[in-house]
This record gives sequence, C-alpha cells and structure tokens, in this order.
Amino acid sequence: MLATRLLDYREEAPLVLGLPRGGVPVAYEVARALRAPLDVWVVRKVGVPWHPELGLGAVSEGGKVWLSPGIVALAGVSDAELRAALHRERAEVTRRLRRFRGDRRSPHIAGATVIVVDDGIATGGTVRAAIRALKTRRPRRLVLAVPVAAAETVAELRSEVDELVSLIVPEELYAIGAWYQDFSQVEDDEVKRLLELARRELTEDPGAAAGIFA
Repeated sequence: MLATRLLDYREEAPLVLGLPRGGVPVAYEVARALRAPLDVWVVRKVGVPWHPELGLGAVSEGGKVWLSPGIVALAGVSDAELRAALHRERAEVTRRLRRFRGDRRSPHIAGATVIVVDDGIATGGTVRAAIRALKTRRPRRLVLAVPVAAAETVAELRSEVDELVSLIVPEELYAIGAWYQDFSQVEDDEVKRLLELARRELTEDPGAAAGIFA
C-alpha cells in the first residue's frame, strides 16, 4: 500500500533507504515496486540509562545526533551519563554498518531522490537524526515514507523533508505495533537477506519489480 503511494517517484530513479531493523521489510517492498536500489541508513535510539525504552535522542550513521533537551532534563541525565550513552550507541551504529553493509561503500546521496522508509513514527527521534545526517549529503529530494505515524510528530516533521507520506495518521498512536497484524522482531539476518535479495532482483531483471503495481 505504501509503495503504491510512491509510484510517481519511479521516474526519478530513487534510492530507497530502510531504517533497520524494522523499516527494512517495508523498504524492501517499496524498492521492489519502484525498481529502485535498496540500502540501509543506520540509526540508534539513545535511551535513558535506567529506562532504555524512554528515548532521549538518537545517533545516526554519518555522525549526526538528535537530543530531546526536555527528556534529558526531566530524567536528570548527567553530562557523563549522556556521553556514555552516546558512546555506546555510536559503537552499535558502527557494528550494524559492518553487519549490514560489509565492505560496500555508503550509498551515493548527493543529487539523488532519496526515500527514507521506516515501519512507523512515534516521537520521531531516530527519524530526525537520519534526516539531518542525510541532508548533509545534499540529496536532490528527500522523502520520508511510513505506514503509520503520530499526528503530532507528522506536523513537526513535514518541514524537514520535501514530502512526508504516511498511510495512517492517528491522533492517538498508542504504539506502532498496534497497527500491524504481525509486528514480530526483525533480526539482523533478515535485514541482510532482504538487502541481498533486493540487489539480486534488481540485477537479474530490473523491469520485473514493477509488474505487480503496473
């Protein structure tokens, strides 16, 4: 469904970037429909040290950091604790880059239409970090596409990209998983499998990917 909303971009030969891990299965379907190359853009949430599920910011491939000053202050996170948390997540970004991309170079962004895909957006911390890092690479057009996103966050993010596409924009999101029939954990091996499958399909038959949406 998301891919059909993005078909107009097929003529721009876009690059599709999935935010791992959950965004990659969605990005795979988008890339397949658009006959576009698929890669990842690695971003990690930075959680409050004693409550990791509460995100106070995010670290992106390319070195960009987004922080929520309000949550940092409310949680009482010290400068030393924040530095340690950022260090841990930067190390994890590096590990995942090696895991998912191996020896391949990072994708060429400058002058390209780039479609960033995730499985959904709640507060938007990881997406903000990704967008800010990608903007430094000077894409021609930057599109953010997700199946579901919180209404308040959509309003905040629209000005940061050229287009934001979300199939569902509920006033009360509750949790991204609530909008899926299957929201089971996506493992590293599945991310690698989909990236390899996308590269193989595009190489073997560039026109076949668009057939189901023609």
